[in-house]
Amino acid sequence: MTQNPPNLRPDLAPKARISEPRREGQPMIGMVSLGCPKALVDSERILTRLRAEGYAISPDYAGADAVIVNTCGFLDSAKAESLDAIGEALKENGKVIVTGCLGAEPDYIREHHPNILAVTGPHQYEQVLDAVHVAVPPAPDPFIDLLPASGVSLTPRHYSYLKISEGCNHKCKFCIIPDMRGRLQSRPAHAVLREAEKLVQAGVRELLVISQDTSAYGVDIKHAVEKDHRAHITDLARDLGSLGAQNDLWVRLHYVYPYPHVRDLIPLMAEGLILPYLDIPFQHAHPDVLRRMARPAAAAKTLDEIAAWRAICPDITLRSTFIVGYPGETEAEFQTLLDWMDEAQLDRVGCFQYENVAGARSNALPDHVPDEVKQDRWNRFMEKAQAISEAKLAAKVGTTLQVIVDEVDTEGATCRTKADAPEIDGNLFIDEGFEGLNPGDIVTVEVEEAGEYDLWGRLV
Repeated sequence: MTQNPPNLRPDLAPKARISEPRREGQPMIGMVSLGCPKALVDSERILTRLRAEGYAISPDYAGADAVIVNTCGFLDSAKAESLDAIGEALKENGKVIVTGCLGAEPDYIREHHPNILAVTGPHQYEQVLDAVHVAVPPAPDPFIDLLPASGVSLTPRHYSYLKISEGCNHKCKFCIIPDMRGRLQSRPAHAVLREAEKLVQAGVRELLVISQDTSAYGVDIKHAVEKDHRAHITDLARDLGSLGAQNDLWVRLHYVYPYPHVRDLIPLMAEGLILPYLDIPFQHAHPDVLRRMARPAAAAKTLDEIAAWRAICPDITLRSTFIVGYPGETEAEFQTLLDWMDEAQLDRVGCFQYENVAGARSNALPDHVPDEVKQDRWNRFMEKAQAISEAKLAAKVGTTLQVIVDEVDTEGATCRTKADAPEIDGNLFIDEGFEGLNPGDIVTVEVEEAGEYDLWGRLV
C-alpha cells in the first residue's frame, strides 16, 4: 500500500498490467507502453489483434520472442526515455519493433538504434502487425486461443480508458502532437457506446474518457447522428452516464478544453450521471503568456466559468496542468499565475517545467527562461498547489464519501474517491476492516484523516 504524491509527469498512463499464461510452443510478444493513456489504448488495440492471432503477451522482455516499444514524443525528456527503453529492449531481447509518437521520426530513432526491426508511427496498427509477423510468425491454436469479447486490457479489470477521438485541431506553440497524430478524428458515437457497453459487461466499474481534446468531440464530423446517437460531448456524456443506471458506473472526463459549451456538462454532474470531475489543462493564467502559447487568453473569464460551474455543482473537482518557465515568462507573469491559483482554488494540479521539443514553434521564441529559474518557479508553484490541496482535503475529515477500491494487500485497501483519477491524483486508504474488500468494489467510508494529497478513512 503506497501513498501517491502528484506525478512529475501528470500526462503518464498507469503501468501496463498483463497476466496471461503461455501454452507450450506459443509465440510471445513483449510490450513496453510509454507515455499517456491515449498511447496505452493504442497498445491495448495492438495486443488485442495479436492475442486474436494466437500470440501470448508479456508485459516486459522476459521470455518474449520480440518486443514492441510504444514510444512517447511529447517532450525531449520523454523522447530520451523512449530511446532508453528501446536500448534496454535491444540489450535484453534483441528483436525490437518501435511504434507510437516518436515513431513519427524514424530517422531520429534509427540514428540512435540502427538495429531495430521496424518503426511505425502512432495508431499504425496494421504496420505493427506486419512487422510482428515478419519477426515472429504466428502459430495459433483455434481450440485454445480464444479472445475475450472485451479484448486485451492493460489496466486493472475494474477501470478502463475509453478513447473517443484521435488528433487535435489546436496549434499551441509548445506542442507537436497535431504533427504526430494529425487533426481531430472523432469516432462515431454509436461505436464509442458499443465499446463502453462491452466494457461494462466485462466488469468495468469506471470509464475514463480520453482524447486529445474531449470538448471538440464530433466537430470534425459535424456532430453527426448515427443510430440515434449524436457525436457531441454533451450527448455522449449523457449516453455514457445512462449506462450506469443499473451498474453504479463511474464516468470520468479527461482533457476537456474550456469551451463555453463545457458549462452544459455540469448539470449532468449535478444529476450524478457523470462524475463531478473536470480535467482541464489551463496551462497558465497570464494573458500575455497564453497568447505566446497560442491559447485562449481569457483567464479572468475562466475564473467566472469556474464560479459558474461550482454554483451548478458545488462538489465538482477541478484538475489542471500548467507550464512554468515558458519562453518570455517574467516574474510578474509568474506571480499572476500564483495569484490566479489563490482565486481558482483548484483541487488537483500538475505542473511541467517548459522544455524545447524538436519541431515546436515555441523553440524560436525569444527570452528563454534559465533552468534554475524554471526550477525555482516550479518549486513555488507546487508549494502553493500543495497548500491548497492540503486545506481542501482537511475539510473532508468527518464527511462520508463513496470510494472505488483499486488494490487490497495485507496492510490495507488502496481506494480512490470520485475526486481522484488513477495514478495522477491522490488515494484514500482503509487500514482496518478491509479484509472483505476486492478491487472494483464501490463502498462508503467516513474520512478520519487527511494529508497533503491523500485521505484515510473507515468503512461505514
